[in-house]
Amino acid sequence: MQTTRRDVLKGISLGTGSVLLGPIIQQLQAQAAGMPLPKRFLFVVEGNGLPWSHIQPQGIERKNIVGGTYTNRKGNGERPFRELPLADLELAEALHPVNDFKDRVTILQGLSGKMTSGGHSNDFGALGACNAQGGVGNNGAPANETIDYALGRRVSSIYPQIGIGIAGKPEQGLIYNCSAAGKNKPVPTQCRPDLAFESLFGSVADGSGRNRFDTRKNLLDHVSKDIRRAEAGLAGPEREKLQSYLEAFESMRQRHDKLVAMEAQLKSHAPPVTDKYTSEVETDRLDAQFDIATAALVSGLTNVVTVASGAGNQYFGITFTGLGIGIGKHGIGHGGSYNGMTWDVMATKIRKFHFELIARTIRKLQSVPEGDGTMFDNTLVVYLSDAAEGHHSRCWEWPMVLIGNLGGKLKCGRYLEWPGHGAKGHRHIGNLYTTFLNAVGDNRETFGQRDPLLEKEIDQHGPCEELLV
Repeated sequence: MQTTRRDVLKGISLGTGSVLLGPIIQQLQAQAAGMPLPKRFLFVVEGNGLPWSHIQPQGIERKNIVGGTYTNRKGNGERPFRELPLADLELAEALHPVNDFKDRVTILQGLSGKMTSGGHSNDFGALGACNAQGGVGNNGAPANETIDYALGRRVSSIYPQIGIGIAGKPEQGLIYNCSAAGKNKPVPTQCRPDLAFESLFGSVADGSGRNRFDTRKNLLDHVSKDIRRAEAGLAGPEREKLQSYLEAFESMRQRHDKLVAMEAQLKSHAPPVTDKYTSEVETDRLDAQFDIATAALVSGLTNVVTVASGAGNQYFGITFTGLGIGIGKHGIGHGGSYNGMTWDVMATKIRKFHFELIARTIRKLQSVPEGDGTMFDNTLVVYLSDAAEGHHSRCWEWPMVLIGNLGGKLKCGRYLEWPGHGAKGHRHIGNLYTTFLNAVGDNRETFGQRDPLLEKEIDQHGPCEELLV
């Protein structure tokens, strides 16, 4: 009988019995069996709005939407859908760092997001395609799960989604600003790189970091035993309720065990911890968070990472002193200047820094072989602002940049511009997020909330077919 590659890999896994090789062997087995390679997403959400001109390729003329009422805007939206290749076009200055990947870049113009709240930030609405106003605190409350978490559940790894980022103050740790697991279920963004590293790579940390990781394991063991003892003396609804608590703690315990089992793999990919992890300079902390995001994807901890840079109503005014800018993004949004730089120059400088970090992540993913290509071949980077098209957003437009094709699921290397809000053929961010879900096998027809202004005008079902292969 001929021995297949799959049999050999299975034999290696069973023969060695090594839990340290488990994740790697499982990936190889999946590839040998012809199973699809995992799809990955990196969402980069920058606060304070993204004017469409900041990502517009040179040589493509585009006019602003005329202000005023919805009716006036609708009348100015009757421009046809446009699709142009990027190959012979020069990218906007802010996107120059990703010029080497232009064949994988897609510029999206004309999408709207009127179902969200608008203002300085749309908070959970930016990734949720929903209105997040009316909740407790200044960041509102999610009306449904956000797209990063929805995708994370579909392409799940140990963590369905990891949220990291930066806020204005170095000491700020966990915040709740843009991601959610469901209605009224926000998930945290860790804004301290040192704590993010410890929570994700604590099993390979040295000194006190490893001690705290082991302490959490012991605590979970004790809690689970206590719940089991209490469960034995209960019956009916009380026992069922306690069982749900037990499942939650055991899920955390299992995740802890998986991290321990992946020690060798994590150690090989964990970024070196330097002073930038505790720096008071926001650019250092963002730099460190991108290192962590890349390591989390490469090591297999997760397939979805959200990097939130000053996103959310309480955090959009962050100052990028590390780039020589002495006023906050709130001041920049109001047209402020600093040291001879206009608001436009400063905003472009900040945006360009984000794309430099994105380019570094892409190059790292390109260096990791996977199947017949690299990890980047199965990854999509999504860049957007939580405030849509401007500092005081109205969400008539929501410019975005995509980089990657998800293993050939998406067309790329193009400029796409949809007809304006209310015009035939118009699409909104809910349609875009439906597209992402369809690309990974979740064939739902809608995502998020509907736009009430389009209720009688536009069919809001389905993906953006122009993006799908």
